[in-house]
Amino acid sequence: MPQSHARAAGRPRSPEKEAAILREALRLLSTQGYSGMTLQLVADAAGVSKSTIHLRWQTKADLVTAALEAMRMVHADAGSGDTRADLVAILEDFATTVQQVNGMALIGTCLAEEARAPELLQLLRERTVLPRRALLREVLDRAVVAGELVAGADLDAAVSALLGPYYADHLAGRVAPGWAPAAVDLVLAGLRPAGGSTARG
Repeated sequence: MPQSHARAAGRPRSPEKEAAILREALRLLSTQGYSGMTLQLVADAAGVSKSTIHLRWQTKADLVTAALEAMRMVHADAGSGDTRADLVAILEDFATTVQQVNGMALIGTCLAEEARAPELLQLLRERTVLPRRALLREVLDRAVVAGELVAGADLDAAVSALLGPYYADHLAGRVAPGWAPAAVDLVLAGLRPAGGSTARG
C-alpha cells in the first residue's frame, strides 16, 4: 500500500493535459472574459478535473499568467544576420501565434477588462507584447551597429511601424500573405542611410 501511494504521488504530470488546460484557458478568456472564465469551465473544456488544475495553479490569476506565458514562446529564427529575413521571420511568427490562440479576441478582452482587471492587460504586455518588441528591436540594433541602418533613428517607432500593419489590416479585413515582407521593406526603406541598401533574403 505505501508503495502504491508513492507511485501515485510521484506520477509525472501530463504535458498533453497541461497544454489542453492552457489552450482552453486562453480560449475561454477571449470568449467569456476574465470574470466569466472559471476554473470549472476550463476543467470541463480541457477534459480534466478541477483538482487537476489546482495541482498546477492555485488561482485563476495563476492559470491566466501561465497561459499568457505560454503565448510568449518565440519560434522564429532571428539570428541569421540577414536583417530583412530576421524581421520577416519574427513578424510571420507573431501572426501565426495570434491566429493559433485567437489573439485578436484575447487582446480585445484584455482591453475591455482593463477597468475591472488591469493586471490582465499588464500580463499581456509583459508576456507577449514587450518580448516580441524587444526581439524586433534587437535585430534593428544589430543592423545599426553594422551600418545598414542610419544611426539615431527612433527604433521604437520603427518597431511599432513593423507590427502596426497586422492590426490595421486585420481590422480592415485585408490581411494578405505578403504583409510581413511588405511591412519590413517599407520600414527599412525609411531607415537606410542615404544611398545605402539593406540586404534582402
